[in-house]
Amino acid sequence: MLTAEQHEQFLKEGHIVIRGAFSRADAIAWVREECARMGYDLENPETWEKEYVRIETRRRETLADYAPAAWEASCDLMGGEERVRYRAGINLFAVNFRQGADRPYQPASADVPGWHKDGWQFKHFLDSPDQGLLGIPLMTDVLPEGGGTFIAADSVPVVARYLAAHPEGVMPDGFPWKELVSQCHDFREVTGEAGDFFLLHPYMLHAVSQNRLRRPRAICNVLYELKEPMNFHREDGNYSPVEEAILRGLGVDHYDFRPTGARLRSPDGGPLNPKLRK
Repeated sequence: MLTAEQHEQFLKEGHIVIRGAFSRADAIAWVREECARMGYDLENPETWEKEYVRIETRRRETLADYAPAAWEASCDLMGGEERVRYRAGINLFAVNFRQGADRPYQPASADVPGWHKDGWQFKHFLDSPDQGLLGIPLMTDVLPEGGGTFIAADSVPVVARYLAAHPEGVMPDGFPWKELVSQCHDFREVTGEAGDFFLLHPYMLHAVSQNRLRRPRAICNVLYELKEPMNFHREDGNYSPVEEAILRGLGVDHYDFRPTGARLRSPDGGPLNPKLRK
């Protein structure tokens, strides 16, 4: 599925986008239905009790069925479907109604609060299989200043070097986020139409942005897991693009990584740190 251009873009910029990966009309109708079930009318701001909500959907779709082109591209980035633990899907919407609308707009930069990499449910190692990729399908149109996710497109090498320097592992709330993002310079805002599917390297630093437009923005954060830890010293050299990007970030052709700490993972998929649980 991946073209040579997409492969190289992923290595350089940590992400690619599959435009029109699923039906725009169906996605918008799906969001409207799930929001209405929870008492949120997309056309009536008076019903927006909260600025930002997460809605677990009643309807669930696997990517293989709902967005097959995005699923195939996802598998290519992780080294083939045989390396992926299960078929990921869409089952939760993150809806930004008007978060930060009452403040002057702050464009993407290292000064924006909330930068992080996903993975609150496990202890992080350079080769962690717990998150092989991050998918962001746009379930509504996302316009500039409309709550699109901020990404630091040059953050993969920064995170790779940090994790390589900490083979003992890093707890999800133990990263020095400000220190890491201060080393980045290529900040972008994820925008597009409902049906577009962004595929991000699992090391990509990202942050929630303000929705100054007060136009409901819905996305899903799709989690992919690998069957086994990543391998940075394959005898056949058959590295996945995710692994390649890490090696490139470290400036080496291969890397003998061995964790020195115990792997930890929450049994129920919730945050590993009890303080982060609600």
